[in-house]
Amino acid sequence: MSTQVQLPKGFSSAGTAAGIKPEGVLDMALIYSASPASAAGVFTTNQVVAAPVKLCRTHLENPSAHAIIMNSGVANACTGEPGMQAAQTMAAETAAALGIQPDEVLVCSTGKIGPQLPLDKISSGIEKLVASASSAQVTTTAEAMMTTDTRPKFAMRTVSVAGQEVVLTGFAKGAGMIEPNMATMLAYLLTDAALEPHLLQKALKQAVDQSFNRISIDGDQSTNDSVLLLANGAAGVALDETIAEWDLFGEALQSLCFELAMMIVHDGEGADRFVTVEVTQAQTEEEADGAARAVANSMLNKTAWAGTYPDWGRIMDAIGYSKAQVQEEKTQVYYGDLQAVSNGMQSSASHEQMVKAVSEKELLIRIELGVGEAAAVVYTCNCTEAYVRINY
Repeated sequence: MSTQVQLPKGFSSAGTAAGIKPEGVLDMALIYSASPASAAGVFTTNQVVAAPVKLCRTHLENPSAHAIIMNSGVANACTGEPGMQAAQTMAAETAAALGIQPDEVLVCSTGKIGPQLPLDKISSGIEKLVASASSAQVTTTAEAMMTTDTRPKFAMRTVSVAGQEVVLTGFAKGAGMIEPNMATMLAYLLTDAALEPHLLQKALKQAVDQSFNRISIDGDQSTNDSVLLLANGAAGVALDETIAEWDLFGEALQSLCFELAMMIVHDGEGADRFVTVEVTQAQTEEEADGAARAVANSMLNKTAWAGTYPDWGRIMDAIGYSKAQVQEEKTQVYYGDLQAVSNGMQSSASHEQMVKAVSEKELLIRIELGVGEAAAVVYTCNCTEAYVRINY
């Protein structure tokens, strides 16, 4: 990860230890734009939705924001009316400290589902964050977002527009309960370009679909997933679909999201193997995606990968119960370049060859269904004993 990551113009941030987690552990973060920013968001599709997600959706009905306030350690999910009041209090107290309106504050929480937020600690944390916010706290901000993450996640892109540099900076957290649309993941994306809210939302959705919505750690979809994008225009550059650099901006945003998403998968709880599941020759993209996710989320597969055991039968089983049309005799399965399944049956590769292929730390599993031309990719990881220890 580059140490040269910086915030776009007009943004400041901070992280602090408010006491929600054990003493001294960073657990609250603030991102602030000195000027109003166009805002866009994509959220969990879980039917059980955390209070801060509900509040963000309401605040984004007017797609402009000045700040993002977040806490880790307590998810503020399944907390009823007191939880909603707590999320509103976070917005109101942040707004008062910054001299802005409550509906200009977006609120996020991550952590354990069920407990109420300790508002006394939250209030103290807000005061510390506002007092210390600067342009030089990128790492601290990312660290304050972490729960079971083992390392902070942040990255940056730049785009030249009419001779002016536009900066895009992103933060993310997530290591478990990751099955987007989206995951226990939070991501904040910032740019100093100016974009109309409807274009910002369009660009965000396209980027998320090709990044955060392509990953899965354990198949569990969170109550709190949020990806927020703020564009404050401080670079003095306005972007829209009529200018030549529009595509470059979209590509940079997608690249930024993809890098952050891959950081999440590489940091999967207890994981020591990164796995790409690529399905081709499906009837539709939806079916290809369904087959890839069935393989990626199968605990039988994930534990086999942990043991470097090349049980291709588990892959065949998973695609068979997916919603994809599968004709066994047309199906091919590869571990990297080594064919494990030929026309639905074991290939001529030896067990030793397959063990070596499946032992790669970055494992590519390619599946050809032979019934169409559609394709999809899902990025995932293995499941080790460490995952159990983290989550019991």
